[in-house]
Parts: sequence; C-alpha cells; structure tokens
Amino acid sequence: MPGTDTAVIILLNMKIKNWKLCLVADADFTAAKDLPVLTLQAVKSGASIVQLRAKNLYAGEFLDLAFIIAKRLGPHNIPFIINDKVDIAQACKADGVHLGQKDMPLYQAREILGNNKIIGISVNTVEEAIKAETEGADYLGASPLFHTDSKKDLDPELGIKGLQEMRKQVKIPILAIGGINSSNASEVMAAGADGIAVISTILGADDISRATQKLLKAVSKLS
Repeated sequence: MPGTDTAVIILLNMKIKNWKLCLVADADFTAAKDLPVLTLQAVKSGASIVQLRAKNLYAGEFLDLAFIIAKRLGPHNIPFIINDKVDIAQACKADGVHLGQKDMPLYQAREILGNNKIIGISVNTVEEAIKAETEGADYLGASPLFHTDSKKDLDPELGIKGLQEMRKQVKIPILAIGGINSSNASEVMAAGADGIAVISTILGADDISRATQKLLKAVSKLS
C-alpha cells in the first residue's frame, strides 16, 4: 500500500491551519434539529473544522445534507470532512474524508480522492496510529479518549497515558475524541493532542455558541 510523499503531507497539514476544535456534526445525534443551522452557529463561535457524520441516513439524504452544509460553510473557509463515505466527499467537493478501521482502505481512498484531499483515520492504539501514518494518513482521530455515550460498541478507552504514548510515536496531527468537555479539554491538549473533536458537548448544549466558546477557551490555554 503506497504512502504519501512528505511534501504532500506538509501541504495538506498547512491547509488546516487550526486543528483546535472539530465539530462532529452528527445527524443521528441531533434527530429533528436543524443540523446545518447548529453547525453554522458553532462555526461562527469558533469551531475550526467540521466533520459530517450520518451513520443512519440513506445515501441520498446524506448527500443532500452534505451539499447544504458545504454551501453554508463556504464563506467561512472552514475545512469540511465527510465521515466514512468517500463517494459523498467527492460529490460535494469536501476537503476530505475521515475513515474508520473497517471502512475503505486508506490507499483506495487516496486513489479516488487524490493527493490534494485530506484523509483522517480513526485509531485506538499506538500500533494503529503508526500504521495509519505510515500509509499516508494526514491526521488521526484518537478515540475514545474517555467514556462517551455518543458511540456504541466502543474500543477500550485510550486515556491520557495512551494519548501521550501515541504522541511520542507519530508526527501527524492528532484529534482526540470521546468524552471531552470544557473541564478536561486543556488536559487533553497538554497530553499532546493538536485538537479535540466533539459531538454532544456542543450539539447537546442549550446554548451552542456559549458551549463552543467555552471549549475553545479550554483548548487555547496552552497556546
């Protein structure tokens, strides 16, 4: 499986200038809420990356939602990542795709999307992280850092020590996800994460803007 040239990795990492706060815009979590509206509220309040996740939507519904969010994010110059679905990422001209361990192999996604798109990989162990970096991943989604109710059938908690060890072994950016909130976000950043990714901490809040701003303040303490 071919890797990605170092110069290309550097170029892609420069495309995402701010890794601090990724909103995982989960269509299943929000249920009947207006996800594009909530996503835009979070972006206006400081979210620096958006990843669209829709495990239970039909392909057509997922694609329609992706087009709507991509259009609304356009004026804000926010990196837009599609979860799992390479074809949808390609169709809506997203900035990249985020793949799980059981999704399409990274090298196949790279062949389809090309070297100018961002590809992230979910990892739970140091070994998975090293493998993903070696194969050309542009960033890692390290999860679950702590316990979370946002996902079912989770791998073991990575924890702060696991994140620290992962940071020692890989050079590409790490987004930590799973049970992260404004109370523990600064600890996560201190352990070596380049940023955090959250679902419920923002989308489950009564005040989206305030919740986003609190998280941004927490992850910026070490800057």
